[in-house]
Amino acid sequence: MSSIIPTLIWYYYICLREVWLMAHEINPEQDNPLVELGRIFHEYAYKREKREISLNGMKLDLLKRGENDYIICEVKKSSRFELSAKMQLAYYLYKLKRMGIEAKGELLIPKEKKRIRIELNEELEKEIEKTVEHIKKIIAKEKPPPPRKTKYCRKCAYRYFCWA
Repeated sequence: MSSIIPTLIWYYYICLREVWLMAHEINPEQDNPLVELGRIFHEYAYKREKREISLNGMKLDLLKRGENDYIICEVKKSSRFELSAKMQLAYYLYKLKRMGIEAKGELLIPKEKKRIRIELNEELEKEIEKTVEHIKKIIAKEKPPPPRKTKYCRKCAYRYFCWA
């Protein structure tokens, strides 16, 4: 069974069933046009910046040097999943802090020309810790949570797994 990766934090704020499926390596349909669009967008957004840094089980989209610190950037194609993206970025900051690296975060949505700053504080750390504990409980279950219709189901790459 996989450990708590940042993608699970992302899915947690969208669908608990997706958390279980992803953790158990049941991958979404790869020929879903939205999955492919995400790959293409990720490849071409912010081409001039330092891109995708792998660090201790995390893949950071961008790393920038601030005046006195580092800025970890997460690039998304839209703000549709803004809460999930913010929490995934907060998880990066949380993990980096545990490694002795103080950083700030920026959620970048180039298509919408949005830049949202994220700073880890005590309240956000507690939220991340609660989320991680709940994810561990979900993953430990023998079966996935039952499907629940949400506003995200219509375009979800797992929709046939849940609703066929």
